[in-house]
Amino acid sequence: MKVAVVGATGMVGEIMRSVLEERNFPITEFIPVASERSVGKKMIFDGKEYSVVGLQTAVEMKPDLALFSAGGDTSLEWAPKFAEVGTTVIDNSSAWRMHPNHKLIVPEINADSLTPNDKIIANPNCSTIQMVMALAPIHKKYGIQRVVVSTYQSITGTGVKAVQQLENEYQGVEGEKAYPHPIHRNALPHCDVFMDNGYTKEEMKLVNETHKILDPSIQVTATAVRIPVVGGHSESVNLTLNESPDLNDIRSILSETPGIVVQDDLENNEYPMPLTAANKNDVFVGRIRKDESQDKGINLWIVADNLRKGAATNTVQIAEVLHSKGWV
Repeated sequence: MKVAVVGATGMVGEIMRSVLEERNFPITEFIPVASERSVGKKMIFDGKEYSVVGLQTAVEMKPDLALFSAGGDTSLEWAPKFAEVGTTVIDNSSAWRMHPNHKLIVPEINADSLTPNDKIIANPNCSTIQMVMALAPIHKKYGIQRVVVSTYQSITGTGVKAVQQLENEYQGVEGEKAYPHPIHRNALPHCDVFMDNGYTKEEMKLVNETHKILDPSIQVTATAVRIPVVGGHSESVNLTLNESPDLNDIRSILSETPGIVVQDDLENNEYPMPLTAANKNDVFVGRIRKDESQDKGINLWIVADNLRKGAATNTVQIAEVLHSKGWV
């Protein structure tokens, strides 16, 4: 099993390497891939030292799998080149998510839609993954009419530059900025770029990707906010269902869903937080309560490590499905 990690030196790439090791994915040859400026750099994977190679070299090595986390432009150019030599690509960027010919996969929800012919598979946006993980079992039982979601997103979703900006501001040091405003002691209702409709790309990803993964009939509206947190993304989610829910049943459904941990013990102040979700692969759900303004509404608080289940872990889980089927 020859596995390439494209973007191996980036934040998600580093986590991807860790997840592959932790889950003992059966790799016989590891191929770290990055931009030309990183070619030749040494890195350790599973106790062995490897040299970073460039994209063309990686294509010529014909890996069985290529796990991409190198940005949309890189993926658009290079994913088809890997696919042409028989490599199966799992891509973390937004490049292929809404393409009608490519699957958008959260393994716990729709892995059964994959086939051996899927050579470029899209990993959903981090904020979408954790939300649909909780929505899917509820939609299956009760049917969801409408979703109103507000996100509180970690700066790690922006990348190393944003982490450095927060650290600089915390220390009172001038430096390069990832955001148009300070992030320390602040909240920016500005994730990704603004679009003509007044929403950001991040907000529209929540809308469009939920439609593709779950059901296009679900009405979704979103507000995405960047906050000075490192551990993960949080989401306040209001659902309007097709029938009045039983809260104990909702908790039971979520508790029985693989990949979800219910933390909803108010007497002991137990609820999901990015601080406790950090470095974990599960999605945490709490503050489960009726929307008292309408009979068929509930509220949820959903938290996950955006670099793990929101990116690297979900990617590796897709790879595990492909391997279990004998397709890679």
